[in-house]
Amino acid sequence: MKTVKFFDTTLRDGEQSPGVTLIPEEKLAIAKQLEKMRVNVIEAGFPIASDGDYNAVKMVADNISEIEVAALCRCRKKDIDRAWDALKGAAKPRLHIFIASSPIHLEYKLKMTEDEVLNSAVEAIKYAKQYTDNIEFSAEDAARSDVDFLCRLLNAVIEAGAKVVNIPDTVGYTVPSEFGNLIKTIRENTPLIDQAEISVHCHNDLGLAVANSLAAIENGATQVEVSVNGIGERAGNAALEEIVMALYTRQDYYDLEITQDTTQIARLSKLVSNSTGMSIQPNKAIVGANAFAHESGIHQDGVIKERTTYEIMDAKTIGLEENKLVLGKHSGRHALKDFLEKYDYQLDDKTFNNFFKRFKDLADKKKNVSNADIFALLDNELYDYDKVYELEYISVMTGKGLLPTATIRLIKDDEVIQTAACNGDGPVDAIFQTINELTGIEDIKLMSYKVDAVTEGKDALGESFVAAEIDGKIYTGRSSQTDITEASAIAYLDAINKYLVYNKNNKKS
Repeated sequence: MKTVKFFDTTLRDGEQSPGVTLIPEEKLAIAKQLEKMRVNVIEAGFPIASDGDYNAVKMVADNISEIEVAALCRCRKKDIDRAWDALKGAAKPRLHIFIASSPIHLEYKLKMTEDEVLNSAVEAIKYAKQYTDNIEFSAEDAARSDVDFLCRLLNAVIEAGAKVVNIPDTVGYTVPSEFGNLIKTIRENTPLIDQAEISVHCHNDLGLAVANSLAAIENGATQVEVSVNGIGERAGNAALEEIVMALYTRQDYYDLEITQDTTQIARLSKLVSNSTGMSIQPNKAIVGANAFAHESGIHQDGVIKERTTYEIMDAKTIGLEENKLVLGKHSGRHALKDFLEKYDYQLDDKTFNNFFKRFKDLADKKKNVSNADIFALLDNELYDYDKVYELEYISVMTGKGLLPTATIRLIKDDEVIQTAACNGDGPVDAIFQTINELTGIEDIKLMSYKVDAVTEGKDALGESFVAAEIDGKIYTGRSSQTDITEASAIAYLDAINKYLVYNKNNKKS
């Protein structure tokens, strides 16, 4: 059976979602999960954009060995040089070069003629070949381009050495039959098209990104560019999980073999949601909380009698399992390692030791520890970075008629710093303002704060999420604890630590 390649751009286009900033360690954690899912290519970033993006691409490239790692660049030599410098440590590097091709972009953005764009693209491909033969070319806004020029452009870059040509619907303008016909026309009118793979990159402005991508696959596209949870510019990209499961569930129709590990989907979706702070809507296809839920009595009756009456997919296929985990305060390291191996988690000794300590602390507080509890703890440990501040102690006093008071002790470089402050509109605000005073960071604005219960019951694990704007950039933090005040403090401190680490890395490069 034929296959289709999955090119994941969560770390590049996905991070371009408004309000999302990922530090390199977060990008690496997501990249490792994508590698575990067996996507074919990870687009790790746009190295020329910033030192932070360069560092993130380099970290991913240096640590991912099983699949290709791509970096985006314009048709400029300095872009290509910078991208290759970040990529060169990768086992399977790919340079992704783009230039716009639509009349509206040529006239208003590039101020170039069609021939100038074609020549610029060809020269960029030829220049990039000194580094690698694995080159992908994208004609930005291809869906609104003149088809004759588009075919001429694609033929020229293939002749110059491009191995993949990408047809983006950059602004989510096209509809499925139209986009499918465009791919068919390109195949029929580009003489050298058989020497390259055809890729598509669809945006979701009209809610048609997945449908357009599937139409392209039906008409000969062999690579599809996607993001986890469909995140990305404006309304986002085609969702990885939706296309994977559409092809998997309807193999009878598409006649394609799916080589991706679908059981990693739920974990990957949750990791991206936690890292970016972008919540998943309950009715989101495949990974939403309601995707496998049944409210109607008729539906419930049908599912009890035969699951397939109202479910076209088994929840276990995407990695959801509802069974309880028989682990508790008496469980040892071996039992926990067995669990990690069962779910294909690989932690280094330092990370495992941190995780084991947190697990034992949780087991002391909770009567029943569930899979959801364990996965929530793991999300805290999947990426590790050298934090500037660690929370050692927290105490909060509040009540009707009392001025909220927070006492907080932090550790910085083995030095203990502590203060108590009577301020804020409530206990959480008091915590945040006290942390501001201890860290000395004044230019900070709380953009989002929420607390959710990870599991059920009075001893549920509480997950706190914080998004804070510091020096004009958004940084996110999260933590799962049984005490929501502690979770809130750690999440807020996590955002500050990421800001400090991000700026430290930028200064180094």
